Amino acid sequence: MKSISAAAIAAASLLMAVPNNAAAYGSHHGVRVNPVSDAVFEVVGRGGNGYLFWCGAADYAQRVLQVPWSSELHISRGLGTSETTGRRSAVQFTLDANLAPDGSLRSVNSLQAGDRMSVQKAFEFCFVPFGRI
Repeated sequence: MKSISAAAIAAASLLMAVPNNAAAYGSHHGVRVNPVSDAVFEVVGRGGNGYLFWCGAADYAQRVLQVPWSSELHISRGLGTSETTGRRSAVQFTLDANLAPDGSLRSVNSLQAGDRMSVQKAFEFCFVPFGRI
């Protein structure tokens, strides 16, 4: 009986680990990521802390979209109301530079359209001690 239970738990864990691009994705620090279109995804957070949004975008790009670490994340729509959930704090990202205004990173917390950063650099924000973000 024990081996059947362990096998069932292992199978259920594997099913939950398989990404579903059409569904919301839970990332580090409780942020959610929802697809907006084939090329744009929205990170829905709990406030305007830039670390959380960049972390969520990088985590989704790496684990779900499986892009290389060197890929560039671009903010296509800055901090505002979520298009997918209606929550107050969301940022839309894309990996397609043509879908975002020209720009460069002003600061981690600016969260303005045109800000950009590599997936690898943004993923580092997932490991900033939570009390410091």
